[in-house]
Amino acid sequence: MNRQPLISVIIPTYNRLDVLAELIESLWRQTYRHLQIIVVNDNGEPVDELKELYPELDLTVVDMDSNLKHVHARNRGLELARGDYIMLCDDDDLLLPPHVERMLHEIEDCDLVYPDVEIFDYTVVNGVRRATKRFVFAYEHDFAAMRRFSTFFSSGCMYRPELHERLGPFDPEMYHYWDWDFYLRAAEQFRVKRVPAASALYAFADSGSNMSGNLEDMRPYLDKLSAKHGLGELPTKNFFLLLEEPEVKARRAETELLWNGEPIVSRRAKQAGGVSKEA
Repeated sequence: MNRQPLISVIIPTYNRLDVLAELIESLWRQTYRHLQIIVVNDNGEPVDELKELYPELDLTVVDMDSNLKHVHARNRGLELARGDYIMLCDDDDLLLPPHVERMLHEIEDCDLVYPDVEIFDYTVVNGVRRATKRFVFAYEHDFAAMRRFSTFFSSGCMYRPELHERLGPFDPEMYHYWDWDFYLRAAEQFRVKRVPAASALYAFADSGSNMSGNLEDMRPYLDKLSAKHGLGELPTKNFFLLLEEPEVKARRAETELLWNGEPIVSRRAKQAGGVSKEA
């Protein structure tokens, strides 16, 4: 009998226990279950209760001694990964049930695969995020175009651990653009593929403010990224304005839609007693 590959899922977190619990719920719902889940708590509120809420999962919580921010937290998670493949996820994103199984199938002839995404706005009702608006984020993979505007989505991406043997860890100097940097370094040396299935969900609120960020703060990091990879002058426009640029619009691609729009309700939310409907 062939051994099932182990997938190491690395999740940095900081003071977002409710949404982290939704992500853990989404991992529990996966059709592929051989997962090592590593939650790196970046010196925030305790999250150990998730191990009690989901005893079926191979869930490890690592508590950082100080708040070193998300890139350092990911690198700490890498130190504990023992899987045949590594999968990254932000603590407030979600993965639909067939996600891991699909990524595992797609990576057979590749070194790194990443999904398409549904981005959704939401309101919080009884501690549960419920979608109010949603749109598809799916773009053709083109390395030259990715040097001008990255459509690589790190949450739910899966890759072989050998990447880090050649590339080293994630670069904390890139901070806001650590994922773009990782993609560029990987795509120069390894086989990278976009998977045309919107099996990851990216949540935002307040008209996407967390996706545009403080552009002034982001500029120095974008300049560092450009200098590191020779990208030339890059704009720091709002994310949604960049999506309307003709070159980006021309890359829009068809994808398989998998989400029925229903929220992913965690055991933590159900335990709190505010959920009136199973999801």
